[in-house]
Order: sequence, then structure tokens, then C-alpha cells
Amino acid sequence: MRESLFAALRKRRIRPAYRALFDQDDGQIVSIDCETTSLDVKQAELLAIAAVKIDGRRIAASTAFQAIVRPGSAPDSDNVRIHGLRPADVRGGAAPEEALRALLDFIGGRTLLGYYLEYDVAVLNKYLKPLLGAALPNRKRELSSRYYNWRQRLYPGAYIDLRWETMIRRLAIPALPRHDAMNDAITAAMMHLALEERFRPPLSRDK
Repeated sequence: MRESLFAALRKRRIRPAYRALFDQDDGQIVSIDCETTSLDVKQAELLAIAAVKIDGRRIAASTAFQAIVRPGSAPDSDNVRIHGLRPADVRGGAAPEEALRALLDFIGGRTLLGYYLEYDVAVLNKYLKPLLGAALPNRKRELSSRYYNWRQRLYPGAYIDLRWETMIRRLAIPALPRHDAMNDAITAAMMHLALEERFRPPLSRDK
């Protein structure tokens, strides 16, 4: 109830031209991931965005959203080693505003899901606030928090390893190559569905 109220208040701050977009919520969840030039939100520039809808127990990969974004400055060699996006790859990408308008059309008012989602949303909001007049009003679901709650239910008080690779192994899902926006968005979606199954009784003790 409180979250719904806060979401409604946030939506009121959105410019009227975009407000109706966030009324589009069919109950689906959108798993989202961004590749950027830096882990510092203030310095980070978008390089790639991917989002995939989760419809019940199905990942709608065939209708996923993906965009390569043209940054203001080319990624350096350290960036390239992490995500594999070379200056030549992003040079022909979409302008940030173009990519983000398309992303907004895709996500609508649906709940967003991600792994350390706070960072991705903060980077997106850096670009979106001038466009929308406010931050994204969408509800947010943090994958690592859901995973933590599951492990604590099984092993109260235990140390919980929240590393990506550990979560994949514990949840027994396929390990797609990392630091690819689409792969990470799909993997997060798979982990979400696996956790939903784990929260349905009986719980298995597979530590």
C-alpha cells in the first residue's frame, strides 16, 4: 500500500507528456541491465541497455529490448576488457535520448528487476530526469535482496554470499557470459524465476 502511494506521488512529478506511459502496467516484470563506462554514477556514460519482460513464469526473450548507445567519449581499454564494446562498436550506436525514449516505451509502468539495480537506475535517471522532469517512478525489485531472504530462511544468521557467480550456482541456472547487457538481463530473469520457485514450499536445504 505504502509503495503504491509513493509510486503514485512519484508519477505526479513526471511531465504530462510522459505521465500516461507509466500507467501501462500489465503485471509483468522487466529485468534490466546497463553497460557503462564507469562504476561512478557521476562519470558513467551508457554504452548498452537491455531489458526483457517476465510474464508469469515465462521470460519473453523473443521480444526483448536492446540498444547500443553512443557515448560522449569512447570507452577506454579497461572498459573494453570488461564488456567487450569497442569504440567502433558504440560509434554507430543510438543517441542516448533516442535509446531512452525507446526504453521508456518498452518498460512502461512495469516493475523493474535487476542485480544491484540501484546503480543501473541511478545512471538511467541521470539521463532521464531532464527528459521526464523526475526520476523513474517504477517500482523496483532487487534480485540480491530476494536471494538473501531465501538463504536466510534456510540458514538463519549465516553469512550469505551475494556474488553473481555464487547465486547462479546455488540456483542451478545456466551461466551465460557476463558483462553483456542482454545476457545479464536474461540471467537475472532466470534467477528471479528460480527464486520464485524456491519460495514455494517445501524449501530445499541445498547449501
